[in-house]
Amino acid sequence: MSGDASIPEQDQTVVSGDAPATPEAAPDTPEPTCDQEAGVLDPAARMQQLEQELNTLKQEHETLNSQYVRIAADFDNFRKRQSRDQDDMRQQLVCSTLTEILPVVDNFERARQQLNPEGEEAQALHRSYQGLYKQLVDVLKQQGVARMEVVGQDFDPNLHEAVLREESVEFAEDVVCEELQRGYHRDGRVLRHAMVKVSMGPGPSDPTSAAATPDQMEEEA
Repeated sequence: MSGDASIPEQDQTVVSGDAPATPEAAPDTPEPTCDQEAGVLDPAARMQQLEQELNTLKQEHETLNSQYVRIAADFDNFRKRQSRDQDDMRQQLVCSTLTEILPVVDNFERARQQLNPEGEEAQALHRSYQGLYKQLVDVLKQQGVARMEVVGQDFDPNLHEAVLREESVEFAEDVVCEELQRGYHRDGRVLRHAMVKVSMGPGPSDPTSAAATPDQMEEEA
C-alpha cells in the first residue's frame, strides 16, 4: 500500500462562465400623482372640496325634508277627508233609518186622535198604547229628532212642501196657514219636509162693503 493517505474527493460545483447571480429587484413603487401631492400639499383646496360636498348634502337634505313635509300634509288631509266621509255616511244611515220610522209615529198620532176609549178595559188598552207612543217619541228625541214649527212661518221650500194655497184674512201672502203633515229635522238636516197649506193673502173685498155711489147717496138723502 502507498503511504499517502487518500484524500476524499470533494464535490466541485461547475460554475458557468455567466456573471454571478444577483438578488431579485424589488417591484417598482408608483410615484405619487399630482392630485395626491396637491391633496397633501394644498389643504385649502381640500377644504373647498369638503365645503362643496357639505353644500350638496344640505341641498339634498332640504329637498328630502320638503318632500316629507308635503307627503305628511297630504296624508293628514287624506285622513281628515276619510274621517269626514265616514261621519257623513254614518249620519246618512241614521237619518235614513229615522225617516223610515216617521210614518209609524204618524199612525200613532192618527189613532190617538180617532180613538175615544170607553170602559175600563178599553182605557187600559189605550194607556198601554200611549206608553208605547211615548217610548217611541223619547227614542226619537234622544237621537236629536225635533218637530218643525211651521204655522205662521214664511214659506220656505227647503223646509216646507206646499200642497194647497188658499185665501186667508188671518195670514199674509206666502205664509204657512195650516200644517197637513208634520215635518222633522235632526241637527239642522231635514228628515222630512212638512206638508203645508200656504196663504194667498186676503181675497177680493166684499162688494157689499164697497163705497156708496153718488146715486145711492142721493137716494139715502
